[in-house]
Order: sequence, then C-alpha cells, then structure tokens
Amino acid sequence: MASSLTKASPSAAHEKTFLGHPVGLATLFMTEMWERFSYYGMRALLVLYLVSGGADAATGSQGGGLAFTAATATAIYSVYVAMVYLMAMPGGWFGDRVWGARKTVAIAGIVIMAGHVSLALPGQIAFFVGLLLVALGSGLLKANISTMVGHLYKGLDDSRRDSGFTIFYIGINVGAFAAPLVIGTIGETVNWHLGFLLAAIGMGVGLVIYLLAARTLNPESSVVPNPLSPAERKAVIVKALAVLAVIAVFYGAVAAAGMFTIKWALYPITIAGLIIPVAVLVRIKRDKDLSAGEQSKMSAYIWFFVAAAVFWMIYDQGGSTLSLFGDKNSERSLLGWEVPTVVFQSLNPLFVVALAPVFAALWVVLARRNREPSTIVKFSGALVLVGFSFFLFAIPLNQTAGNDTKVTMWWLVLIFLVQTVAELCLSPVGLSVTTKMAPQKYASQMMGVWFLAVTAGDCVTGLLGLADVKLDGVGVILFQAAAAVAAGLAIYMYRKKVDALMGDTK
Repeated sequence: MASSLTKASPSAAHEKTFLGHPVGLATLFMTEMWERFSYYGMRALLVLYLVSGGADAATGSQGGGLAFTAATATAIYSVYVAMVYLMAMPGGWFGDRVWGARKTVAIAGIVIMAGHVSLALPGQIAFFVGLLLVALGSGLLKANISTMVGHLYKGLDDSRRDSGFTIFYIGINVGAFAAPLVIGTIGETVNWHLGFLLAAIGMGVGLVIYLLAARTLNPESSVVPNPLSPAERKAVIVKALAVLAVIAVFYGAVAAAGMFTIKWALYPITIAGLIIPVAVLVRIKRDKDLSAGEQSKMSAYIWFFVAAAVFWMIYDQGGSTLSLFGDKNSERSLLGWEVPTVVFQSLNPLFVVALAPVFAALWVVLARRNREPSTIVKFSGALVLVGFSFFLFAIPLNQTAGNDTKVTMWWLVLIFLVQTVAELCLSPVGLSVTTKMAPQKYASQMMGVWFLAVTAGDCVTGLLGLADVKLDGVGVILFQAAAAVAAGLAIYMYRKKVDALMGDTK
C-alpha cells in the first residue's frame, strides 16, 4: 500500500480507504500518537520533578529537581496544561488565517521538539523556556490536527465521523500509555533530563511520519480558509509587538524592584486563562456574519463548553493531586516490584485503548436502533461519573489524613477507571460535535475554543494552588465532586432545550 500511495496523485492518495476509513486517518493517528507520547511522557514527570529536591540516600531517589512545594508544583502543572490548551486558540487562528492546517502542524512539531530539547538541559531558565515552547507548539498542533480529521470525511452526516474521531482518540491514548512507561520510568528512576530528551525524540519520529505521508491528507487541509489581507497582517504584527513590549517593561520593572517570584508569572496567565475563553465565546456569539442557525448552535455549544470545563477541572488532577497522593500515600508493591509513581499515569490511556472500541461500536449499534443517547446526555453522564471518582478519592484521603498511613494502590486504579469511562462519554464526542457545530468562518478556531474548556478548568485548579489551598484535603475533594455531579444533573434537566438549539446537528 505504501508504494501505491507514493506514486499516486495527491487527490488519489487522500481518497484511498483503510478499514472503511480514509487512509489519511492512519497518518494523523500516527502523528498524534507520537506527539502525545512526547507530551504525556514529559507531563508524567513534571510534578515529581518540580517537587524533587536533593537525592535521598535512604530511598535511593535521584533528586535533582527544582524543589518547589506541592502547592506551587500543582499550580505550575495546572497553569502549564492550561497554557497548552489556551494556545490551541491562536493555533486554530494560524490555521484559519495564516498557514493552513497542514503547514501549521508541521511547524508545531518543530517547536515542540525544540521545547523538549530545552527541558533536557539543566537549570530553571532552560526548564521554563522548554515549557513555553512545548505549550506554544502543542497549541499550534492540537486544533489543526483535529480539524484535519474532520476534513477526511464527506459532509457532517458521514456515519463514519464519530467512529473516526474515536479511532483517532485511540492514537492519542496509545502514545499516552507508552509514554509514562518509557519516558516516565527512565526520567523518574534514572535521570529527569534523559526522560525529557526521549520526549524530544518521540516528537521527531511523529514529525517525520507526518511529512512523509502528508499526501494522504485531504487537500482541503492545505487551504487557508480566511487569509489575512496585507493590512490585517500588518495590524496583527504591530499589536503583537506592542503586547510583548508591555509585558517586557512590566516584568523588567518587577525584577528591578526585586519583587519577582514564580507567582508573578503564574497569576496573570491563570487569570487570562479564565477571561479569554469567555471573551472568545462572546465575540463569536456576537458576530453578525453568522446565520440564525449558526447563532443557535453557538448558544447550544456554550452548554457543552461549561460542562467540559467542570469535567477537566477534576480530570486533569490525575497528573498532579492524584500523582502526589500516589507518590506519598500509596502502597505500590506488586509481586516484589516497587511500581514507579509515573506508571499510574498509563492507567487512563490503557483503559481508553481497551474501552474506546467498545464505546465506538456501542454508539453505532444504538444509532442503528435509534436509541443512541444525545450528546448532551453523554456530557451529563460524564460529569456525574467524574464527580463520583472524586467521591471515591475522598475515602483513601480520609484514611491517610494527618498520618503516615499508606493505602493500597488499587484505589488509584479504580479512580482512573471511573474517570476513563467518563472521558469516553465526553472527549471524543466533544471533538466531533465541535466540528459539526462550528460556523464555517471559525472552522479551525472552534477546535481551539473546545480546548479552551480545558484551559478554564485547569486555571481554576491553578488559582487554588497559587492560593495555597490544600487540594488533597478531603473537604476540597468532596466539594469538587459534589459540584460536578450537580452540574451533570442540571445539564440533564435542560437537555431538551439544548437539543432544540442544536437544530439539525445530531
């Protein structure tokens, strides 16, 4: 098959199918798999590296981290994840207005690889530069590669569309599963910076695959849907330079006064991460170029956005609050082997790979019988389940509160399993419904809007960490759990209203 694709014209190549889906899905599957391998490998190490101090002779831990407190490390982690998804919005904008989706993804891969190389260098400056580059590159990539998956299917009513996004989602999780086992284990047990270097290599492999197999993608992915005029391009450059100048002057003054701490950098980003999603939704909703049908769909989309933000607020603590709890309070002996903390970050993608085909087949079977739950019902169920996972988390937390007791690691396994079932009801479905409901004018940018829900959720967690709230406190965990369940039930009560706003989108 590879040789025939090489010889075929671009149009012929992208029209080929594999297992009933466009062959370009395999290209994007592999690209995203390796990019997620690099991202989740680094992310599994992040909080542990941030809290690690000097080497511990008694335990044999390598030390060599940045020695931040757990609260600050959680805030940095949450703000970093929020930044990755916040950058998806300008990433979608670049795809729509500057480079087109295909070129934007290629540039993103190079930026991500450079970021991981920077993380592999010692020192705080190289570390934070690396985080910034990975966030920028991931933002450029995320919205556009998902948009290209949508381009592979003919029309919004293509029955393969939801199934295709679920298969694509499996690629994300294959990479996410392998990453902690390889990058995470080597980083935690051998050398942090070697782990970060392996992440750079993983991104490099994904970039090579993408460039060699780009002919299998739909030519529509190379089109710039709404290119900037020369006047608009000049205005953007001037505004960007002005913003950078203001930021440089402000932080220069703070540093000169001897007042700079990490919180001076984190607070503005976190607050912006809460304001920007709201501002973007308002701007799109008020766009007079949108038809009445598009306006109605945007009203419905706000419900999905809020639900997703609440979901990700809890879900993304798997790499921070749950990880730190597992490192400190879980008994991790398995057949005489002390399981590295990072290995638990492979549980969610493992469960996704195992269960996603089941869910994909289930939606198809139920659709044929006209019994498939609506998207809003799936979202409601996801919120209730993710809330339930934190009710479960409160049990071992209560057992270990204020003492050195360690609980079985199987609590973590159960929590991640429940969260995975919730994720499969929300995340791939959310990606699909975003491509269906996006106004044509904002095709790639709407994928960025979807990812802003993650930004909003993680920024709430980041603010709590910056305020030194004890995120692993039983009361805080129970409050988050109750909020998620209440939100899920509220959305379910309004499901008919949302379905009506969605119009012909199913």
